[in-house]
Amino acid sequence: MRQKISDLANLGPQSQAMLEAAGICSVQAIYDLGSVRAYLQVKQINPHASLNLLYALEGAVSGQPWQTVARQHKTSLLLALESMEKQTK
Repeated sequence: MRQKISDLANLGPQSQAMLEAAGICSVQAIYDLGSVRAYLQVKQINPHASLNLLYALEGAVSGQPWQTVARQHKTSLLLALESMEKQTK
């Protein structure tokens, strides 16, 4: 059986709904896009998506709790997000 997005650590039904609304409908798509690009895709559809989703996505990809990601990788993720946002403008 195919793994659901909400089966990943840190991601629940609400995260899955936001991701699917942005066209990200599989676990593989999250891995293929990476956490920052997936977050940006959601943010285009849902401008109110919080940075916690970014941390949860990174945690799901890396196998870490989102709180650990937020503490230890926040700066690098925010820099990657800023860089990618500039590229898409």
